Amino acid sequence: MNAAPGPGAGPRNPPSLITRLAGWAAALRLDDAPGRVTAHLRSQLLSQLAAARAGYAHPLGARILRAWGGPLQADPGRAARTLAAATICLDYDDTAYAGHLSHSTVNVPLAYARPLRLSGRGLLTAVLAANECAARITAAATLGPFRGQTAGHTHLAGAVAGRLRAEDAPAATWANALGLAFSVPTWTLPRGFFTTDAKLLTAAAPLQTALSACDGAAAGLLGPDDILEHPAGFLDRFADLPLPEEAVAGLGTCWYTETLSYKVHPGSAYTSAAVDCAVELHRDLPGLRPEEVADVLVEGSLFTSGLDRISRRQAVGPDSSVAALNFSLPYNVATALLTGALRPADLAPPAVAEPDRWDLAAKVRTGHDPELSRTALLATAPLGQALRRAGDRAEGWVRAADAEAADALPPSWPPPEEDFRRARKDLGARLTVRLRDGRTLRAERRTAVGAAGDAGGPDHADLARRKFLGCGGPPEAADLVQDLERLGPEEVGRLLDLALGDVGRTHGH
Repeated sequence: MNAAPGPGAGPRNPPSLITRLAGWAAALRLDDAPGRVTAHLRSQLLSQLAAARAGYAHPLGARILRAWGGPLQADPGRAARTLAAATICLDYDDTAYAGHLSHSTVNVPLAYARPLRLSGRGLLTAVLAANECAARITAAATLGPFRGQTAGHTHLAGAVAGRLRAEDAPAATWANALGLAFSVPTWTLPRGFFTTDAKLLTAAAPLQTALSACDGAAAGLLGPDDILEHPAGFLDRFADLPLPEEAVAGLGTCWYTETLSYKVHPGSAYTSAAVDCAVELHRDLPGLRPEEVADVLVEGSLFTSGLDRISRRQAVGPDSSVAALNFSLPYNVATALLTGALRPADLAPPAVAEPDRWDLAAKVRTGHDPELSRTALLATAPLGQALRRAGDRAEGWVRAADAEAADALPPSWPPPEEDFRRARKDLGARLTVRLRDGRTLRAERRTAVGAAGDAGGPDHADLARRKFLGCGGPPEAADLVQDLERLGPEEVGRLLDLALGDVGRTHGH
């Protein structure tokens, strides 16, 4: 117990955000989380293994292997970096409130699992601690210039927490490592992110910084534990509306892992519902030819229409980068309308060179629906919980982004959610196809398949398994993930060999 201040002593400063978060996460045990949360961890891990397999199998994967080697190489830091590049390259990753966590929160524990001889429970515990730390710090800055994959700082927290929880490091080491890492956060520039392979570094670069910070902290280097909330610190520079409470509110009761949404198509979450609608309409349009279509209208929230405006600033075509294709709503919707799916192979030759796809894509236009924006902004993710935390300050921030959406918001915000059992991510879309013969077909979704709150389809465990098997993953590996809590270190190693052993083994260093 701390002694009371002596006579004449001033008031003691409260513990910093990093001190509180590090103290909690360093002591976190898997049994501290409810079973429904650990079920998400298994699905998250399997879905991320699927994203890795898809990334390495794509032509871009060969360049990733040449640059950083394979996922099972002896150097865990380098293994984590190549995994981060492979899992981000096709935008086939999962999302949470807040952040695209898995590039660090899953990949770092996976890379360190064999060197540290982690059991299945140890691996899951490291992922849990990393998720909670990374999502909370990302949420604290989410009302700012960076969200989604552009928020590279997510992986400063995810990599530090994923490694140090796997190593069972003391809280003081966590605090110094986080202080060091968040003193040098990355700043993503849209020029490279939206149009080139530079997007591959948005997770790999901060991950490398974070692992270096872990090395430094273990050797005795000191970092500022108040770097998040200090007037000259991280939130001051990376948030328009800083929400420091998000970093520590509800520790042990509000599980950010429970907000995970799972992608069933490669591509931005802002396009997922529109692609779902296109898949649905394909069933009514067998053998569709572009010349039969008058036009295609995608109506969505400000997130969808805003992404489309950014994407259209550059010409997108068969020779475009994978990043540009991922963000192209017209190409992705046209592909799903014509083929009934959107798969990793659709982002590579020969599929991407098919003229019909581009002929139909040229007929796709996008409109903003204020009501879909209202629904999206009120949902937990990607911003609703942050806007609730901001309270009276939220309207000004939303109005600056989109006046029509702000006009549709409630006169006062409800309080922040105290747990995430009913978390939602409602990035809906409406797709209308007008045919030259006079017919009009329409499909609408409030929530994308696999997104948080989607209760109309398979559960996340089934979705993750389908995704993994669809990417060529062996059923035995999927079975081992479902049994992960009972696996010892040797069986965890076997799981890694099964899941990733056929990609890039000869490229390791």
